[in-house]
Amino acid sequence: MKRLNKLLEKIVFLMAAIIFLYSSLYMIARLTSKLPIEQNNKYYLYDKDNVLYSGSNKDWISLKEISKYLIDATITVEDKNFYKHQGFDYPRLFKALYINIMNQKYLQGASTITQQYAKNLYLDFDKTIKRKIDEAWLTVRLETQYSKDKILEGYLNTINYGGIFGIENASWYYFGKSSSELNLAEATILSGVPKDPSYYSPIANFDNAKRRQKLILDVMVKNKVITESDAKEAYDTVLTFIGTPKQNKLQTLMYYQSAVIDELKTINTIPDSFLKTGGLKIYTNLDMNAQTVMEEKIKQNLDENSELEIASVIMDPNTGKILAIAGGRDYSKSQYNRVTMAKRQVGSTMKGFLYYAALENGFTASTTFTSEKTTFTFDEDKTYSPNNYGEKYPNKPISMATAITYSDNIYAVKTHLFLGEDILVDTAKRIGITTPLKAVPSLALGSGEINILEMMRGYATFANEGYKIDPYFITKVEDMYGNVLYTREPSKENVLNKSVVFILNDLLSNCYAQEFIDYNYPTCMSIAAKMTRKYAVKTGTTDTDHLIFGYNKNLIMGVWLGYDDNHPTEVKDGLYIKNIWADTMETLLKGTTDGWYDIPKNVSGVLIEPVSGNLATDKSKKRKIAYYIKGTEPNYDGSDLDDMIPTYKEE
Repeated sequence: MKRLNKLLEKIVFLMAAIIFLYSSLYMIARLTSKLPIEQNNKYYLYDKDNVLYSGSNKDWISLKEISKYLIDATITVEDKNFYKHQGFDYPRLFKALYINIMNQKYLQGASTITQQYAKNLYLDFDKTIKRKIDEAWLTVRLETQYSKDKILEGYLNTINYGGIFGIENASWYYFGKSSSELNLAEATILSGVPKDPSYYSPIANFDNAKRRQKLILDVMVKNKVITESDAKEAYDTVLTFIGTPKQNKLQTLMYYQSAVIDELKTINTIPDSFLKTGGLKIYTNLDMNAQTVMEEKIKQNLDENSELEIASVIMDPNTGKILAIAGGRDYSKSQYNRVTMAKRQVGSTMKGFLYYAALENGFTASTTFTSEKTTFTFDEDKTYSPNNYGEKYPNKPISMATAITYSDNIYAVKTHLFLGEDILVDTAKRIGITTPLKAVPSLALGSGEINILEMMRGYATFANEGYKIDPYFITKVEDMYGNVLYTREPSKENVLNKSVVFILNDLLSNCYAQEFIDYNYPTCMSIAAKMTRKYAVKTGTTDTDHLIFGYNKNLIMGVWLGYDDNHPTEVKDGLYIKNIWADTMETLLKGTTDGWYDIPKNVSGVLIEPVSGNLATDKSKKRKIAYYIKGTEPNYDGSDLDDMIPTYKEE
């Protein structure tokens, strides 16, 4: 009996302690300075001209102006006890915990609307213990300092509706009307999106959205919020989706914004949460004209019914300022940002790095290898048998100028093996490729998977005549009082020889040169008619990927095209990105100076026969100027190095 009494005493003491601590916590929260919630979690994003393009307070709408259908649907599906609990729904929490433990996997969550709103007040979503404690404390502060209506208002104005934040923005985006005008059908579609914004987006995944709507309507009927006939009528209502924001109709702009926020998280001088700053003004490199033109050219060249996805970047190669991106074709349909997140095989675009290394190690535009069906032997009798695109082989020695122009695979692998496979790895690392690369024969043909921003960094080194730069989105960050929290200082490191870079750039400009039409066509001949100025361009193709990087000294643009599930593409898909690249660059550079490079003093140009690389004569059928470090100009019939490569010709 004494033991039982002692146990009861301990239980009573523990409960009293919990109640005391709980009450104290709420009392402290009530006395703490009030949270400025209408300012928190606000991104004020400015473009390169300091024009605000995201974050206007005009999009905040009061609770009384929001459709009652939307409010009822949200509370019903997200937190039916919202007006009864004090921030934490303990019965629901214990029930979810029990279900998840019994099934040994996460099946049910128990976050209240207040908790979800607390999460939205943070920049990061780390799952650390400190993060959870901060979130719980913030939940208590919200509950003690604001009415339930004000918390719900803040939640609805900040939640993610499929890449569109806030109910007013979402209502205009999906239905072209204010959230006060939403009917039951529209409200129950939208209230289902925050559960999983990509999966339940009615534009990206209509069937999923309808299933979610049906669940919400059923729960509303069960809770006697609406009648069964109301639910049936709402579910059967035919919905028309507008799919464009009220103010900005660009479908790719949110990719730029998401990339900005990702970069913001990496800046150590920015506070962990908006609580310490009350909002942030973020000044970016966004060029709205470049973003608009790029999106227009993507739409003009890609079938809207195709499932092909895209990653595209426009950048100032001299500073690293990223002017525009498309992380996909439509942010409302897929929030996966292929510019910042994806790594894909880069194909022959790797050859730009290879041929710089070759030129740096004594090759010239006239250096020849025989291009024919070949099997390469390496590493204790291992073999590698690459093919030229379209199985086109001249079966004779060709110059490096021709190999670059046709993107000849046999020549590239021979060059790679002749130099030593580590040379290409080291060169890529020198110009800013951070992805670990394997020193294997296939690396010359782009077997490594690399992010497009890394490739942009590498090609920018050629575009700016030898300087490694870092691509970036943000130039400056201020708090709401104008205090500068961060300023970007562009950095440049000279890592390449300017004269060698000039020669490479000129060789890359031949990809649409008529003088190189022979047994094959230059890789970009299909867009030659569109070119009004000189560019260096390199394309790449694998079974699943198409890439292009092209530039002059003023602008660089890279484009990737393929399927997210890696299934094979078609030949014509490569034409799409060439036209997207050419149309965008030509539009953006119209009316500007030529943008090509001055010839270095130690470089000379001579006329050669393009395919052979020999000096041109009066009898030469085709002639083209090629550039050389002075003293290395051709005065003989090429420099055939085939005998030094461990290969054998396939009969």
